[in-house]
Amino acid sequence: MRPARALIDLQALRHNYQLAREVTGAKALAVIKADAYGHGAVRVAQALEAEADGFAVACIEEALELRAAGIRAPVLLLEGFFEADELPLIVEHDFWCVVHSLWQLEAIEQAALRKPLTVWLKLDSGMHRVGLHPKDYHEAYQRLLASGKVAKIVLMSHFARADELDCVRSNEQVAVFEAARQGLSAEVSLRNSPAVMGWPKVPSDWVRPGIMLYGTTPFGEDQATAARLQPVMTLESKVICVRELPAGEPVGYGAKFITPKPMRVGVVAMGYADGYPRHAPTGTPVLVAGQRSQLLGRVSMDMLCVDLTDVPQAGLGSTVELWGKNILASDVAAAAETIPYQIFCNLRRVPRLYSGA
Repeated sequence: MRPARALIDLQALRHNYQLAREVTGAKALAVIKADAYGHGAVRVAQALEAEADGFAVACIEEALELRAAGIRAPVLLLEGFFEADELPLIVEHDFWCVVHSLWQLEAIEQAALRKPLTVWLKLDSGMHRVGLHPKDYHEAYQRLLASGKVAKIVLMSHFARADELDCVRSNEQVAVFEAARQGLSAEVSLRNSPAVMGWPKVPSDWVRPGIMLYGTTPFGEDQATAARLQPVMTLESKVICVRELPAGEPVGYGAKFITPKPMRVGVVAMGYADGYPRHAPTGTPVLVAGQRSQLLGRVSMDMLCVDLTDVPQAGLGSTVELWGKNILASDVAAAAETIPYQIFCNLRRVPRLYSGA
């Protein structure tokens, strides 16, 4: 059996969720969209359901998967609904629903619903992706209440640059939000992972931890709360072949690496078809047989090469950690000029093995 696999530590997941609660004192929706950022939404939800205040997903398909697996906790649809005919399902399964556009508001007003909804009313406070314009926010709130089809409203927005701790944009967005919600009596939700960790003064009755749940920092620099996170996923495989090469020999496609001296090169069963970033360059860190080493040459579809020259204990069958508790996913992502969110979400083909349930 091919040795590539992803080990998922559910105890570390719970630690990270509890950390989000601890540093904010707020209720927390665990964000498990995109199959829990590649970690497996159902297993993640099952591991957190006993303590989580609820979950957040992108769309109704993801929410229905949770209900089919027996998850009964609140589930928020972060993109709301895409068609008005989703509303009966939202009611049937007790989903909470973001309303970010006037057409969604109008659809709720016109719908015949068996019971009222819980709505998270989203303001565009400056990210300019989705959300109501500040001039429409008060009226939208009042129309939802007047419709008789909404039991509760939570006021929310989303930060564009909270992962930049020295950027004033988050404070500007808070000011827009505070002005827009003047006179409205409702709970609020502003803080995503970087705001949970780095913006303690931002008001939030509800927080929405995402990437931090999985033990990875959203910041490009050291940060106190980030240092307390525990990596959840370890992507690993084994050395399946060892080459003894003289100086001047090319390694891999395109001869992107030429041996500068005699070297031992290990071939690892892991490639971009598994989700390892193809653009990770020579020098990207790996852990081989418990010792830090580096990637060599170009990543191919099913295999990659690592340096065994200074790892004498390594050989055929040695375990290689591509990222995890020793090689941080954020460091691999930085080397590949991407972000840990993407490398987690790109995970495919490798089996996920869970511990700490």
